Amino acid sequence: MSSTESPAFGLIIVGDEILSGKRTDKHMARVIELLGARGLSLAWAEYVGDDPARITAALRRAFEGPDIVFSTGGIGATPDDHTRQCAAAALGVPLALHPEAAQLIRERMQDTAREQGVPYEPDRADNVHRLNMGVFPQGASIIPNPYNKIPGFSVHDVHFVPGFPVMAWPMVEWVLDRRYAHLRREVAIAERSLIVFGAMEASLTPLMEALESEFTGIKVFSLPSVDHPQYGRHIELGVKGDTRQLEPAYARLKRGLSDFGASIGAELVR
Repeated sequence: MSSTESPAFGLIIVGDEILSGKRTDKHMARVIELLGARGLSLAWAEYVGDDPARITAALRRAFEGPDIVFSTGGIGATPDDHTRQCAAAALGVPLALHPEAAQLIRERMQDTAREQGVPYEPDRADNVHRLNMGVFPQGASIIPNPYNKIPGFSVHDVHFVPGFPVMAWPMVEWVLDRRYAHLRREVAIAERSLIVFGAMEASLTPLMEALESEFTGIKVFSLPSVDHPQYGRHIELGVKGDTRQLEPAYARLKRGLSDFGASIGAELVR
């Protein structure tokens, strides 16, 4: 990565319930939205089931790579939660009870006892077990959880949050605004596209290559469809990137399609 390039963002989503279809993932769409609000974008995402070997391998790649990565799910203290242990294994470091996390978890248990009108018993077996949620890889820092105080954690540029959206999303925002505010882009990223009929992607490739060569910060995308309920067989062809370059690039795209003799349908704005 050159000194002028921004780091890429990645997302690891952990949980058998996603891969089995019992639950629908909501994290990727929300993380894309949170990044987009800051002029940033998601470069990649990976789904991993509750398999320690696969989780460890995914996290090892994240720790060894240059990207900023968010990992959701599996940081609880039940038998199917493996992410904390796998993170330590991927790093080759021991697990340790984080002092600040322990304090926050104890505060949460005290709050719960007060809400229920019962005494707080720190030595009760279930309360002792709850402290395991604050056992992180050695050297981790905490991510505050505004929902129930049970923190997530960060190691380097890999950040671990719960699988519950109500907790995970404000924690991701906190990381973005506290750790990576300097990466925020005031220039928004947007896209313009249109529907093209009667053309093949291969024949449009020279135009796409010319656009990316002419306009710095612009990417061209092509999304073919053979059975769209509204447009039938078509290609959605468009440009996305820096708004300062977007309109000139889009105008150039339309001129190129006109010169090509393509049949143009609806224009789309996102």
